[in-house]
Amino acid sequence: MADKKINKIVLAYSGGLDTSVMLRWIKERYDCEVVCYCADVGQGDELSSLEEKALASGASKLYVEDLRDEFVCEYVWTAVKANAIYEGVYLLGTSLARPVIAKRQIEIAQKEGADAVAHGATGKGNDQVRFELTYYALQPDIKVVAPWREWEFKGRSDLIAYAKEHHIPVTATQQKPYSTDRNLMHVSYEGGILEDPWAEPPEDIFQMTRSPEAATSEAEYIELSFEKGEPVAINGEKLAPVALLESLNKLGGAHGIGRVDLVENRFVGMKSRGVYETPGVTILQAAHRALESITLDREVMHLRDSLSVKFAESIYYGFWFAPESTLMRKLIDETQQNVSGDVRLKLFRGNVIVVGRRSPHSLYDESVATFEADTVYNQRDAEGFIKLNALRLRLGNKR
Repeated sequence: MADKKINKIVLAYSGGLDTSVMLRWIKERYDCEVVCYCADVGQGDELSSLEEKALASGASKLYVEDLRDEFVCEYVWTAVKANAIYEGVYLLGTSLARPVIAKRQIEIAQKEGADAVAHGATGKGNDQVRFELTYYALQPDIKVVAPWREWEFKGRSDLIAYAKEHHIPVTATQQKPYSTDRNLMHVSYEGGILEDPWAEPPEDIFQMTRSPEAATSEAEYIELSFEKGEPVAINGEKLAPVALLESLNKLGGAHGIGRVDLVENRFVGMKSRGVYETPGVTILQAAHRALESITLDREVMHLRDSLSVKFAESIYYGFWFAPESTLMRKLIDETQQNVSGDVRLKLFRGNVIVVGRRSPHSLYDESVATFEADTVYNQRDAEGFIKLNALRLRLGNKR
């Protein structure tokens, strides 16, 4: 049985090279109405003049949705509370943005009565998985159009040529053909001149951070305050989540903090070189971990840490709306009930150095931990503790 004709598609549209070509191509290929949708997750100037461009390229309308607050509160802060880091390095800036973008796209498709949704992710990458797992989790019968898996173009050079032929204005060029993704949390760079893992990224690609060599020459001390694991103030000044992250991005960027260059394992099976800059959340991760060190019970912390890797993988792979991810988020939130207090940090040339931490819920007791004389800890008790823990080792050696 032939597929039912598609009458309306909601396209996740950025106005960049891929989705600009995609809008024109979908109109020709499917002969249907295309509604464009752009999520504002903090990409800044990239949103200017989008409506004019989308309508001129054949869209019937453009939705621009401000998702910044939801992105920070529900996704970025959750990752901070979980200490979610993929493969020990990547702070998941792109991965975290995909489910919030895809969720709103499905809501618009339902509002518009659209038959299908479309995205600009390639058939080699992770984003196609992240978008589509979210689509199907929220609307199981939705039709998905993924032009990169269907059309005749083989790479971005083909798209640049097509855009030029059809007079579609784009910023990508043959000289700088790498792909960027920006949001309030980070900027990522992939492809093109970055595909050689031996080649150092050119300095002129970076948008959020100075190099450590060019960073501010004097160290800066800041104090971050947290409530239940979430940051709420900088230097005693309460800030809304978006404003707080923006402020930390500026602070971190000035000090050359948050650059990462890695070869990561994509979910689809290949290795890929990615370059990222995530200044604000790099600071937050260090501060949050420091506050947990005095407020979390040892076994609770270790249990949460054992989930951090799994949770990071679930985010990276696109399973935000899977039942196991929902369960892990509930457990993570439960661990954060007493993670409130202040952390003092020194920022200097790419480094985030923790210099102080305090909390009304602190489990640290100086009278117990002291190396000086005390009356609360009998050091002779340690002898029996050690012998009991050594018992299986001694028996194993005898055998």
